[in-house]
Amino acid sequence: MEMLNCKGVCFSLININGTRANQLVKVGSQPRRVGRVRSITCCQYSPGPSSKRHERYQPPTSQSQPQNVDLPEIHPKKKKKPFPVPIKKMLQASRQDKRLARMRIEKPLEPPKNGLLLPELVPVAYEVLDNWKMLIRSLPQLLNVVTVYGCRKCPQVHVGPVGHQIQDCYGSGSQRRNSHHSWVRGSINDVLIPIESYHLFDPFGRRVKHETRFDYHRIPAIVELCIQAGVDLPQYPSRRRTAPVRMIGKKVIDRGGVVDEPEPHRSEDCISLLAELDTFSNQQGQSPAPFNVKEHAERTLKAYCNVRQGVGQLMSKYTVKACGYCSEVHVGPWGHNVQLCGAFKHQWRDGKHGWQDAVVDEVIPPNYVWHVPDPAGPPLRSSLRSFYGKAPAVVELCVQAGAEIPDEYRPMMRTDIVIPDSKEARMAA
Repeated sequence: MEMLNCKGVCFSLININGTRANQLVKVGSQPRRVGRVRSITCCQYSPGPSSKRHERYQPPTSQSQPQNVDLPEIHPKKKKKPFPVPIKKMLQASRQDKRLARMRIEKPLEPPKNGLLLPELVPVAYEVLDNWKMLIRSLPQLLNVVTVYGCRKCPQVHVGPVGHQIQDCYGSGSQRRNSHHSWVRGSINDVLIPIESYHLFDPFGRRVKHETRFDYHRIPAIVELCIQAGVDLPQYPSRRRTAPVRMIGKKVIDRGGVVDEPEPHRSEDCISLLAELDTFSNQQGQSPAPFNVKEHAERTLKAYCNVRQGVGQLMSKYTVKACGYCSEVHVGPWGHNVQLCGAFKHQWRDGKHGWQDAVVDEVIPPNYVWHVPDPAGPPLRSSLRSFYGKAPAVVELCVQAGAEIPDEYRPMMRTDIVIPDSKEARMAA
């Protein structure tokens, strides 16, 4: 093997004896087998000292955002949601629990899995609830400044002065309308999708059955998560344990004693509290327009980001279940037994939900909408949809009201892409 080095480029000549290309050659009176010799030249680049001199080291930064990201995919209705935890890890944990149950060994549980509170997450729960109240109060005021439209036939939402002209409606009668949307004025429920859950005095107590579902209050899932994380609301009491829950496998052997559930409060008290925590009692016609729209939009956007961040911290410790087929959410160690699931193949499950671990987007759905680069410009068109970006409805509402775009949403909103004309779009590759 010979080596040649010239200005940072290394050449090597390697001789390899071929064994498959042997031929019989007659030398004199005796035939002999002669093998061909093959030579392979390998080229490898090694930068010299002169090229290294011009290189600049760039340390990797975890907070650097990509230039553009793909738009979120629409999950098909005739397909189950993917598991947030890999199936191999779930099966491994299940085998470990069964192994301990066969040996009659208690399952090791740490707070809050054993029913006790985590003191370091109690301030986080109060902060999430305060930001949630601010978000509920601020959004109806912004709706008096920025117009929101909702489609009559499908759950599509658009934020802007006029509805877009993108043909992506899949509701009833969409073929007659060439997939155009039928826009009407929207409300806060179109921007912030309400996700409710059953309020439980003892999450480790009896499960909610189909026959007893009317005995429990339905409140926003974020509020129920904050209550179980340590927030005390007199209208919705919750049990605070002093002794941990003991389990063997999936069976609870000690719930820390029996505590009688207090009597429910009057409906007037609950209604007055839900006016601050629920979106149904807050409409855009009942709230005046803010004096300083830009500052109000900045506070609303900051409250929304704080709510999502705080909910992620709470869900990392407290268990939240979601149905793998519909939008039902339950806050607690296991799901309820209410048979109201009408999603894909609900007949096979007798209307029962397919519970799995929930993610943040299922507790507070982002509800992605098309980003409007210029609200005063022409409406969005189907021929240019590949150049448009998307953003959560709350973010798009606040941005059009004057708030600055957060860095985490810039790649999806595609703010660095110039929207071409129709003729230019045809010539684009």
